[in-house]
Amino acid sequence: MIQPVAERTPAGTSYLATGQGQPVVLIHGVGLNKEMWGGQFVGLANDYRVIAYDMLGHGQSPRPQPGTDLQGYAEQLAELLDHLQIAQATVIGFSMGGLVARAFALHFPQRLAALVVLNSVFNRSPEQSAGVIARAAQAAEHGPDANAEAALARWFSREYQAANPAQVAAIRQTLASNDPQGYLTTYELFATQDMYRADDLGSIRVPTLIATGEHDLGSTPSMTRELAARIPGAQSVVLAEQRHMMAVESPRLVNQMLLDFLGHARTLSDSAKGIVA
Repeated sequence: MIQPVAERTPAGTSYLATGQGQPVVLIHGVGLNKEMWGGQFVGLANDYRVIAYDMLGHGQSPRPQPGTDLQGYAEQLAELLDHLQIAQATVIGFSMGGLVARAFALHFPQRLAALVVLNSVFNRSPEQSAGVIARAAQAAEHGPDANAEAALARWFSREYQAANPAQVAAIRQTLASNDPQGYLTTYELFATQDMYRADDLGSIRVPTLIATGEHDLGSTPSMTRELAARIPGAQSVVLAEQRHMMAVESPRLVNQMLLDFLGHARTLSDSAKGIVA
């Protein structure tokens, strides 16, 4: 695979793109950036046109304006697709990126070929909501890396942390280097918008996969199943033994799940168009 070089849209969104075929867009989580998807570039680019970008307030993309809501984050993705002259794409969102993917599905349904939500949140309990809102308050007071140690402990298995200290340290540095205002605007949405337009989820009519890890403490298996139940025909998958950062910790496992789903989605699309293989 040729190593992709970061480019920018007219609005300033920084993105990477490589591969050929049906477009697949990857959206990272809060505090991270497009570089988290290295394993997916390797695993998917032989079969798909793979695109990853920096969310507003992250990486090399511009800050969100104060008061930007999830629709504004969805509009960033629409502008990226316009720039790349992509009419429809499969959108894969991780954690906060899953909320953006859901918002994109609701605001731009005609631009969506299929939807994947990985390790994301839905219908938090009062205790879960209180915990994430408290972490947002700590970030507001002490900066983006205020909760880094606790986050990394939740995100990765102890075995992975011990075997890959350099990679874990790099992710911690990514967290610490976030623009404080951009991070906080995004984190506050992540903390409060898990039920964003929940009553409209039944309008999503594309092949959909909702997945998480068995040991993901913040994006739990019960959230995954409940979200999938709201979207007609959605598939839910819980990967055994996996934690929050399963796309980084276990890329082969996650990529196989994605390739299976993408192949199934393509078959459904061809059938709907009357194409016979």
